[in-house]
Amino acid sequence: MHFADFLAGSVGGACGVAVGYPFDTVKVRIQTQKQFSGIWQCFVKTLEKEGVHGFFKGMSLPVTTVSMTSSVVFGTYRNCLQCLSQFHGLGAPNTKLDVFLSGLAGGVTQISVMSPGDIVKVRLQCQTESMRGGGGGGGANLARPKYRGPIHCLMSIVREDGPRGLYRGALPLALRDGPSFATYFLTYQTLCEWQTPAGQKEPEWTAVLLAGGVAGMAGWSVGTPMDVIKARLQMDGAREQKRYRGFVHCVTETVRVEGATVFFRSLGINCLRAFPVNMVVFAVYELAVRVLRKQETVTLI
Repeated sequence: MHFADFLAGSVGGACGVAVGYPFDTVKVRIQTQKQFSGIWQCFVKTLEKEGVHGFFKGMSLPVTTVSMTSSVVFGTYRNCLQCLSQFHGLGAPNTKLDVFLSGLAGGVTQISVMSPGDIVKVRLQCQTESMRGGGGGGGANLARPKYRGPIHCLMSIVREDGPRGLYRGALPLALRDGPSFATYFLTYQTLCEWQTPAGQKEPEWTAVLLAGGVAGMAGWSVGTPMDVIKARLQMDGAREQKRYRGFVHCVTETVRVEGATVFFRSLGINCLRAFPVNMVVFAVYELAVRVLRKQETVTLI
C-alpha cells in the first residue's frame, strides 16, 4: 500500500484550500443567493459589507476536513492504480481507463469524510451578516449572524436536523466528485505524459504546474452543475422555509424557475479558482511524494 500518497495528498489539499478559499466563497454565494449577479459584484459587495474577513468565513474547518479528504482521494487513487496494475499482470502499465476508474473511486470514497465539513463551510460562506453588526450604537439594528463559528454551526445542524443533516447534499456531492476527479486525474496524467520526454520517469515542474492547473479546470467543468444543486440543498431551510423535497425536485425546480444555464453560472469563478489552486495542490503533492519515497528507500537500505 502507498502510504506516502495519503500524507502527500493531505499536505497538498491543505495548501490548496489556503490559496483558493476567497474564490470558493464568491462561488458559493453566486450559486445560492440571488442578490449577487456576478463575480465582480459579489466580490465588491462582500468586501464593502464584511471586509476581507468575509472571504474567509468558515475556513478553519475546511482546512482540516479538506486535508483529510485530499488524503483519502490521492491515497485511494494511487492504491486503486496499483491494484488494477496487478490485475493486468506483474509490471503491466496502467491504462487510461485505469486512471479514470481510480479517480472515480477516489472521488466517491471521500464523501463520507467531506460532507459534514462541506455543509458547515457552505452555511458559513452564505452568512452575509457581519460579525461586527448588532453591537451598540449604529449597528444595533443590524441582523446578527445565525452561526458564531464552525463548531457552533456544526452543533446547530445536528440539533436541528440530527446527524443526517450533516450529509444533506451528499448525493449531488458524490455525483459531482466521482466524475470530476475521474476527469481531473485523467487530464493530469495525460498532460504530464505528453510533456515528459521518453525515458524520463518524473515530469518536470513546469509540466506539473501546467497539468495541475488544466486538470483542475477540466474537473470543475464536469462538476459545476452538480455543485450548484449540492449548495442549494445544503442551504435549503437554513435561512428561510425549505423549498426542495429532495434531489430530483431541486433539479427540476431550479431548471423551471431559472433555466438550465443556472448550472453554469459559477463555472467562470470555478475555473478561475481551479487553475492556481491545483497548480499548488499537485506541486506540493509531487514534492511531498518524492521526498517521502526517497526516505522510504533510504530506510529500506
